[in-house]
Amino acid sequence: MAGDSKKVVFAAMAGNGLIATCKFVAGALTGSASMISEAVHSVADTANQGLLLLGMGRAKRPATEEHPFGFGVESYFWPFVVSIVIFLLGGVFAIYEGVHGLMEPPSHADEGSLIWNYVVLGAAIVFEGTVFAVAIKEFRVLRGQRGNVEVFLGTKDPTIPVVLMEDFAALVGLIIALIAIGMSQWTGWYGWDAIGSLCIGVLLCGVALLLGRETYSLLLGESAPKYVRTSVRALVEADASAERVTQLLSLHRGGNDVILAMKVKFGREHDLAQLELAIDRIEKAIRDAHPQMTRIFIEPDGDFDGTDSRVS
Repeated sequence: MAGDSKKVVFAAMAGNGLIATCKFVAGALTGSASMISEAVHSVADTANQGLLLLGMGRAKRPATEEHPFGFGVESYFWPFVVSIVIFLLGGVFAIYEGVHGLMEPPSHADEGSLIWNYVVLGAAIVFEGTVFAVAIKEFRVLRGQRGNVEVFLGTKDPTIPVVLMEDFAALVGLIIALIAIGMSQWTGWYGWDAIGSLCIGVLLCGVALLLGRETYSLLLGESAPKYVRTSVRALVEADASAERVTQLLSLHRGGNDVILAMKVKFGREHDLAQLELAIDRIEKAIRDAHPQMTRIFIEPDGDFDGTDSRVS
């Protein structure tokens, strides 16, 4: 079961674009380090959604002679780039703004200007909350009956989890900025605003490292989930001509693009024509149950002693 990745990305892009504009206006009027950091964060998020859409589009290109397995892996490369953008544009800039603000905190701020911060932050929380709700809804579709952590760490389509983590970080960042600006106004010490910027930077760097780790693993190549491999093995061994699967290898090149290679022990009484029919029958059964298996390679295995350590 898969969520609507494009719907989530488009919703996030529209929301972040509007929010970034409002934050820059408020940041220019007030000089708030937290607000400027949040504005850059929203710009980074908007750019990230553009990169995700680029990856989704490029992944659908047809295979070529030079790239015979297609371009599905682009759906992993661009989310990895997104994690770097979050770190560089969002996290590092926010930390820089925080350090600068602590070294030279303003002595006062115009009360009228501060109101703009509260107005923009309040509106941004509403917008981000709406986008986050869309992402949560699609994540639940993707999750099905599995646990949240299992799906987030084990999903082979990183688009929805990436947007979900971005939106979560954005909401937490907005709350941090709101608290920091409120503390600055309440205490009269505007170093709180700089501390808020530092906290936002650390948050964004943490999210970037988490997303980078997950997408890097996908780029290296991950097998199909265990429950899918178990299902494939059961489908093969349910065929009357097959005795057992002696080796099963799978590789995700995209959320819905899996290469499957197997060695299958068939009964010795089958001739070549019967083996061809059996392989065609097994391939159809697998594709009907798991459409993401875009390329299936089955090799008859006549001599197998059960000691091959590569069986999964």
